[in-house]
Formats: sequence, C-alpha cells, structure tokens
Amino acid sequence: MSTPNTPRPAGGTGGTRPAPPRQAPVGAQRPAGAPRPGSAPRPAAAQRPAGTPRPGAPRPAGAAQGRPQQLVRPAPKAKVRKARLLISKVDPWSVLKMAFLLSVALGIVTVVASVVLWSVLDLTGIFESINGLLREIIGSETGFDLMEIASLGQVASFATIIAVVNVVLLTALSMLSAVLYNLSSTLVGGIGVTLTDD
Repeated sequence: MSTPNTPRPAGGTGGTRPAPPRQAPVGAQRPAGAPRPGSAPRPAAAQRPAGTPRPGAPRPAGAAQGRPQQLVRPAPKAKVRKARLLISKVDPWSVLKMAFLLSVALGIVTVVASVVLWSVLDLTGIFESINGLLREIIGSETGFDLMEIASLGQVASFATIIAVVNVVLLTALSMLSAVLYNLSSTLVGGIGVTLTDD
C-alpha cells in the first residue's frame, strides 16, 4: 500500500518544521505608549483629548445648564465666638475724670439752651403777652415788665450757677458710686457681660 502524499510546507525542505518566531526576553520592557505585540494599534479618532468626560459618565450640574463649573469651594463661615466676663472692679479715678468731663459738657449745654430759649421767647413776643396778662390780673395802672425780672443777663447767670452745681454734684456722686460698686462686687461678683464677634 502506498501512503498518501502529504503536502510539504512552502519553502521547507524535507520533513523539518519552520522555526517559531523569536520572543522577547522576559526582563525586557516595552517603551511607554508602544502597543503590545499582537494587538492592533488604537486609531487616532478613538483617543480622548485631555479634560473631556468619558462617554456615558455623569455630567456636572453646572455644565448641563451652560454654567462654568465651580472649582473653588467657598470658605465656611466662622462660628460666632462668645465670651462671658465679669466687671469685678471699677477704677474710681477714671470714673471721676469721666464724670467731670461729662458734667462740664452738660453744664455748657444747659447755659446755651437757656440763652437760646430766652431769645426765642423774646422774638415770638411771649414776654409782652405775659406782661399784658399780669396787668389785667393785678389791675394796676403801673407798668409791669417781666424783662426786668428775667433779663438775658440774669437768665444766663442763673443757668451758669446751676451748671456749676451740677458739675460738683455729678462728679461727687459718680465717685461715690464707683466706690460702692467695688465694695458690693466683692460680695456678689460684679456685673456679667457677654461679648461676641461681629
């Protein structure tokens, strides 16, 4: 019996098989970006430019409405700090100076206000009306003039005396109040004050 003729590989001689392709050694590394052997290279259209979202990925809310995406988050608001303090002692000398200055300012306001009020009453004719009313009540033919009793000089002098007395009294009372507060704060601890940040 004759054996069937088997086709021989092209370019080969005899019954020898062709040599397998040479493989790269195990320790050899591929350069970055080079395709793997045996895989088809990726077409240029399939590569995504940097910064574009992947197909099918959820889009941010700002991009869906045409608004730019907010990259920086706003800083959180700081909490309001509170501090509770006690006024345990008041300096009597500082209270004395402050009370003196405020009482002097009040005295100046008193003198100026009295002079302005007298001028307004004189311009509006109030003094003449009061003089006529007093003449009718008394019933005398003698002339009665209120301007002789309450002239501008007398009103200004009286207001100045009241202002000086107020300066002395207010300064002394403020000094005494500071001393009494210091004595009472040793017993009850003073007045509590709560301070907060704006």
